[in-house]
Amino acid sequence: MPVIEKKRTRDLPQINERIRFPKIRVIDTDGAQLGIMLPQEALQLAEEKELDLVLISDKADPPVCRIMDYGKYKFEQEKKAREARKKQHTADVKEVKMRYKIEEHDYNVRVKQAERFLKDGDKVKATVMFRGREIQHSDLAEDLLKRMATDLEPYGELQQAPKKEGRNMMMLISPKK
Repeated sequence: MPVIEKKRTRDLPQINERIRFPKIRVIDTDGAQLGIMLPQEALQLAEEKELDLVLISDKADPPVCRIMDYGKYKFEQEKKAREARKKQHTADVKEVKMRYKIEEHDYNVRVKQAERFLKDGDKVKATVMFRGREIQHSDLAEDLLKRMATDLEPYGELQQAPKKEGRNMMMLISPKK
């Protein structure tokens, strides 16, 4: 049972009585250094101001602690993490499918789609599908994919050149940075 108790305290943040160092460097709420002192003295100062003593850096020599409102600090950290997650965009792979005998207007529609995907920051996988004996015309499909790559040059760069995969030929274009 004591082992579980020991593990539980390791996950908890190092604040107030949990700070176990012989000497610590203390920083006040306004950022002024109060100097190096015993954790008990620093805790007493923090309690006088009705705040917490929070371990900032345990790698420093001596470890650095700050007197602050821990609840407010924790809330600010969570808020920053939420904002970072909100701004984060994962690049998905969007697919544009067509046949090698595609008509001009349909081709232009596919290029516009791919262009929109690239502008949104997603990768585009352009696929040409073959049916039956159409596989003989893989050179025409390769020309079509190369043409598409040149049409999308302003928006993205070719990440993977056209290659055959079974009854399909595909290429990958990633957005320009």
